[in-house]
This record gives sequence, C-alpha cells and structure tokens, in this order.
Amino acid sequence: MFEEFWLKWFVFKCCVESSDFPMLREIKEGHFNLAGKILHCWEALKDNWFVYVWDGTDTPPNAITSMLEDEINHPLPLQLESLPLPRDVLCTLPTVGSILRIAFELPIEKNHLNVLKSGKWAQFINIRLKVYAGLWYGVFTSHSKLRHTPNEDRLIAERQRLYDDRISLKSRNMPIGSMPQSIDSLPESLCITKVNHDHVRHLTLMDVLTHSEVTAKFKCVVRVVAAVPYQGEKFCTPAGKYMMRLTLEDPTARIHAFVVDEDGETLFDGYPGTANVKRKLNRLLGVTECDDSIVVNDRPRNPAWVSVCIKSYYVSKSDVWGSRNFRIFDTKIVDGP
Repeated sequence: MFEEFWLKWFVFKCCVESSDFPMLREIKEGHFNLAGKILHCWEALKDNWFVYVWDGTDTPPNAITSMLEDEINHPLPLQLESLPLPRDVLCTLPTVGSILRIAFELPIEKNHLNVLKSGKWAQFINIRLKVYAGLWYGVFTSHSKLRHTPNEDRLIAERQRLYDDRISLKSRNMPIGSMPQSIDSLPESLCITKVNHDHVRHLTLMDVLTHSEVTAKFKCVVRVVAAVPYQGEKFCTPAGKYMMRLTLEDPTARIHAFVVDEDGETLFDGYPGTANVKRKLNRLLGVTECDDSIVVNDRPRNPAWVSVCIKSYYVSKSDVWGSRNFRIFDTKIVDGP
C-alpha cells in the first residue's frame, strides 16, 4: 500500500480549466483540486510533515465553535503545527495571502520529499480540505495526486496576475473576505473600533510576525476569536487595572495580544462597569445577544473584522526574539447596539 501511495505522485496529463481548480478564497470542506506554489516542507514532529502552499488569495474565515469559558484550559491554537515555524523560515514566506498547510494521511520518508520542490507551482488533485479550531488545512490522501506546473501555464499565470493586481492596491493587506464590494474600500464592520492612526497603512499579521525589529507598531484588520479571561469579574487585576489576552486572526496568521492598564482604559472607554465591558467585548467576539439581552455563548461565532493597533515588545533582554509579545493600544470600541 505504501508503494501504491507514492506511485500516484505522477504527471497528471489532462487539460484542466480554471473552474476545476478553485482558489484558496473559494474553498469549502470536502475534496477539491488546488493549484498553488509550494513554499516549504517541514517536519513539525517526527514523521509528521506539512507542506505549505499559497496562491495569493485569502482562505474564507470560519465560524468559531469553541466555548469562550474553555479558552483558559483549552485555548484556540495559533497554528496547526505543534510548534511554530522557525523564524528564519517564517521570514521567507509571503506576508499577503493565506498559506495552506497540507498534511499526509500516510507516513512518508524524507527521500520522497524531493518531488515537493519549494518555489515551484503545482496542482494538487483530490485534496481533502478540513477545518480544525477555525483553521483550514488540507490532507494528501491515498487518492490524491500531484502535478508540477510551469509558471507559463495558463492556470498559474492567471493566479500570478490576480496577485499582482492585488498588491498594486493601497488596501492590498486588507483581508479579501472583509471586502463586501471593492477590495479598495473599507468594510462597514470596521466601525466597531476606532484607531488613532488613520494615516497608517494596514498590515497583515504575517507582517507583524516577520518584522525586522523586535519592537514596532502596526495597524491591522483582524478578527478577535478568543479572550482570556472571559468572566466579567476577572477583567481587572486586584489593583483595578485591566489585564486580558485576546487571540487575533487574519487570513495570514493568529497571534495573542494583551490588553493592559491604560490600553484597556482606551479600548473600553475607561471603566464603564463589568456589564458594559463584557458587552463591548462580546461585540468583538461575535457573541450574539437575544432580544431579552441574554447572551448566547454556545452558538458558533463569526467575529467581525475590526481595525486595531498593535505594538510588539520583549520581556527578556537576554532573549528579545524569544520573549517577544504583543499589545493592543490606541484602539477604542465604539459604542453601538
């Protein structure tokens, strides 16, 4: 069976149309054909390999089904791998467009990975697409096939042109999924927050992660997918200062960002009381409230896209990159329904 699996890595010689290969922005759960650039192959754990594939578009955002109360004990993962990619590898990856992780249903050996050439475009036939904790990933099954594709191929040239068109726009870093009509305009949902740096261009979370300096400031469009603590009575420390951790995501990455002290005062407009702070936080998290104001926490959540300012800092001078963290600052939740 092992030999049969690898015999299916052959040149799949058939004429294909673009409609046969949806872009990452069009994917759904199930079996699909994909065309993308192989960026990297990595053994996250022994015999646990991932292939990183990209086509310049953004995967659709997923509903978050985890219970907010479970976040402290069972937090949403920041990535599918058990460990994040080494920084030197991460910094070689594109900062615009989603990177799909593809795992393998059957064990593979290192000498078989020479068919997965980094930097080359390929067609993945009959890949199973799944969602775990709101993150997209693919599975190369015993029924999947691979075809290397030259850059001159019509399918590849089309994707490259779309990406080139995207990065020519001022809003190239804005999530495609947040754009209801034009990729060069802001979605209405961004009115949930107000930031004090309107003149600053939006960046992606991959821009944040791969920035060349440890300490820096950024403005991003993200979804707030989790918060710790979520219980209203624990939003502040015994000294009465804000202290919480939010999980932010965009099509390129997930990060933790803290809300501390005066940054919390800005975000929640002072100390409006536990009920009002929780109501504001629920707006970020996509928690629905019934007509009788009862909050429903056990329904899938679809957090809105919001604009936030993020600053990076380090905790230890002896390991500035290893102790790098993020905080939200100069961001305010605007009062709404």
